[in-house]
Amino acid sequence: MKTTVRTINKLKSDGQKITVLTAYDYSTAKYFDEAGVDIILVGDSLANVALGYDSTQKVSMEEMLIFTGAVARGVKNAMVVGDMPFMSFNVSVEKALENAGKMVKAGAGAVKIEGCNDYILQIVKRLTESGIPVMAHLGFTPQYIHSIGGHRIQGKTKSDTEIILDAAKQLQDAGAFSLVLELIPEESAKYITENLEIPTIGIGAGKYCSGQVLVSDDMLGKFSDYVPKFVRQYANLKDIILNAAKNYCEDVKNGKYPEEKEVTHVSSQD
Repeated sequence: MKTTVRTINKLKSDGQKITVLTAYDYSTAKYFDEAGVDIILVGDSLANVALGYDSTQKVSMEEMLIFTGAVARGVKNAMVVGDMPFMSFNVSVEKALENAGKMVKAGAGAVKIEGCNDYILQIVKRLTESGIPVMAHLGFTPQYIHSIGGHRIQGKTKSDTEIILDAAKQLQDAGAFSLVLELIPEESAKYITENLEIPTIGIGAGKYCSGQVLVSDDMLGKFSDYVPKFVRQYANLKDIILNAAKNYCEDVKNGKYPEEKEVTHVSSQD
């Protein structure tokens, strides 16, 4: 059965944790869907792990749409959330609506937007009224990395936590159906979660959030440029891929590939 906003709300009300993973291609999305992941996020983290950019700010709307479409085609049950990339929603409300609409047409069932101010609240409200669910994102917001001073933990004090909670409540009132909390102390994330009606999805925010999200290339041990402290690696695809490629190269150079069973011959009847 297709996961919807109502499904996510029921998971929270039933006290069940919500599972979220990023995906950027058809096959990975298909496997995550079969595994029972609730939400598959086409994150702008693809800028780093799939495209090799040094910042998520560099991925374009056009690139996000290509990856969102690929993921959506592999998914039957999970909710697909498309990350709105840097400057795709910052120019005008009208442009934000247009780009979010493109995400939905590509196959997303919702979009994710970072930050909170009067302008973003207006966008969230307009998108929700237009039938496009919005996942909000507070705490460490990578698209604002230059203005917040780098990779810094947010909400370390009581006053800072209250500021985040106030923003979260405003996003909730504007219509956001869920909220990602990134790089926030566990105690702060717990306090925020307990004072919201919508579910929170933690990434580096401890165990008390309504659910968890990880970048799949981190979780699978595929991306090795850097590994955040909060990541648990459930596989080591880097070594598997390296060893497979080395074995292939060796077999080709030594004439072991292809073998007879892997060769096509012209039959005598042709």
